[in-house]
Amino acid sequence: MERRQLLAGATAAFTTSLFTGRVRGANDRVAVGFIGLGAMGSGNLGYSMKVPQIQPVALCDIYQPHLERAEAAAKKGGFSPKSVKDFRDVIADKSIDAVCISTPDHWHAYMTVEACKAGKDVYVEKPSCVYVEEGMKMVQAARKYKRIVQAGTMQRSGGYFQKAKELVKSGAVGDVTFCHAYQSGMTSKKGWGNPPDGEAVPAGLDWEMWLGPAPQVPFNANRWGVKAATFPTFRYFWDYAGGAMTDWGVHLIDPLHQCFDEVMPLSISAMGDKLYVEDNRETPDSMLATFRYPKFISSYESRTVNPLPMFGDQGAASVINGSEGTIIVNRSQCKLIPNDKKKEVQVWEKDQAMSQMNVPHWRNWIDCIQTRQPPTSEIETCVRSSTVCLLANLSMRHKTWLDWDEKNWTVKQDAVKPFLKAKYRKPWKLEV
Repeated sequence: MERRQLLAGATAAFTTSLFTGRVRGANDRVAVGFIGLGAMGSGNLGYSMKVPQIQPVALCDIYQPHLERAEAAAKKGGFSPKSVKDFRDVIADKSIDAVCISTPDHWHAYMTVEACKAGKDVYVEKPSCVYVEEGMKMVQAARKYKRIVQAGTMQRSGGYFQKAKELVKSGAVGDVTFCHAYQSGMTSKKGWGNPPDGEAVPAGLDWEMWLGPAPQVPFNANRWGVKAATFPTFRYFWDYAGGAMTDWGVHLIDPLHQCFDEVMPLSISAMGDKLYVEDNRETPDSMLATFRYPKFISSYESRTVNPLPMFGDQGAASVINGSEGTIIVNRSQCKLIPNDKKKEVQVWEKDQAMSQMNVPHWRNWIDCIQTRQPPTSEIETCVRSSTVCLLANLSMRHKTWLDWDEKNWTVKQDAVKPFLKAKYRKPWKLEV
């Protein structure tokens, strides 16, 4: 496949020459600051401490208990990083080489761009952004300031997903005309409940800074979403995230992009709604999206009120259907099912080396910081996968089919174009 034009305003992608700068020796340690230390941030801190080239030097969170938990984890790992509550202090610190951004989604783009402007390399969690325009500016910032920006789509470093790509490239499934990504589970009808707006802000939380560029609203426990019994629920509110579509969807669609050279769909159509749960979430509990790629059709199914697994007891997977066979891949296996029933099904599973994702992903980022080579999840790849999911949400919310204009990084439907642009509350501005 010929290299396509990159995002509007940027130069050609995936060339080593873009990533110039200070090249470190193999034994040099990279000083990393960690911004956001909730569920994902704590995990990332733990993974990073397993990579010898990393020196955690700063911890930042606007919720004091999270900061204290991270301090204890770092100390247990043999490190004594400083702690701050304002991410700008981390970005401004010239002694820090790189930052890990594991905040709620609505902060990802702004912090990434500012870190690039400050000369820092970046590891940023997925989805890359909440607005399509944000993703474009993240890539532009990485290019302009010649930064190594790795996205948290860590499955790309996993052996099962790399095997799926190898099989596709080898022609094992033949010509592909259909793909399917799905997840199933069971959500309580009461969901996360209906806490009232305006409750007292928890001790140790800076709610105003948590909101940041998002609209100013009274504190609501589900909007914040930090609970011991579940993954943070902020992802179910449009101001901060995109529901299951940008949470699970990015992880399930990204392997398809990895296998098919990062190609984007030509058109998108989606339907979904909150059909079952009774809590105050805004995003759907059930959703079906269809994508018309240049050479195949793909669907994404989010079924969160029925746990029936598919394809041999798989609760979530990416499926590639071809003229010679089918690939089913997720975090626990890669399976090749030939169309010819005389041929044996091949299964890669229960392989400790192939199942590793997070630590190899961190190691890849640090290696690329030292060599200035593009990382496995170079930011453009995550921006592409995230944008596809954002477009599906927009199709659903605006009840319209969307046609994608890759050259201009926009849709052809004028009525939806304004909703691609970032809407930041003052004084925050996204400027490359």
